[in-house]
Amino acid sequence: MERKKLTIPVSKDESVSAILTMPANKKGMFGAGVITAHGAGNDMENELLVAFTDGLAGAGYLALRFNFPYREKSLKAPDNQKKLEDTWTAVCRYFQENVKGNINHLIAAGKSMGGRVASQMAAAGNLPVEGLIFLGYPLHPAGDQSKVRDAHLYQMAMPMLFFAGTRDALCDLALLQNVLKKISARWKLDIIEGGDHSFHVPKAMGIVQDEIYGRIVKIAVHWIETTFAE
Repeated sequence: MERKKLTIPVSKDESVSAILTMPANKKGMFGAGVITAHGAGNDMENELLVAFTDGLAGAGYLALRFNFPYREKSLKAPDNQKKLEDTWTAVCRYFQENVKGNINHLIAAGKSMGGRVASQMAAAGNLPVEGLIFLGYPLHPAGDQSKVRDAHLYQMAMPMLFFAGTRDALCDLALLQNVLKKISARWKLDIIEGGDHSFHVPKAMGIVQDEIYGRIVKIAVHWIETTFAE
């Protein structure tokens, strides 16, 4: 496995950092590529994103994670929706035009905000991907189930994989399950028992964090293999 640091232009005045993680011994044949975006309160070095992209590469898939512009500037407040979308567009374009290897399928993944923005773009036909992986979907603001971010999900046509923790303050599990029942596109839900919005579990459960990340990678790899079988 090899990591390569990239600089991806978003506009003529702005660029973002990215890490491309490449499998070993695949002779340029990767089948699928996965681009992963971070959440509002973290960046591409978030431990979940690192474990996820390293795990995908270990399974033979090209995996790229990237920063949004505000994190490049070490700011806490996320960029506006347009700039977030422009960044996703630029990263996908860069991947398609510059990444070597036989990529037959491009998949978007995201932690919280990163996945939400990707799904909103995909629902509008503005993101050139064939599937979505949500590493914790922010279905509603923390503790407030009156504002549900679900409208665009019903417009989705591509397959989706959701990971959700049972203690996620931003995604009530019962509410998510009700939303999924009304989605016409293919979807799969994997529940992380005891997991919060970042899939951290109470120490009392006696589960090592790496085990949870390993499970997420294993489920994601199986989903990719079965959903996008050659």
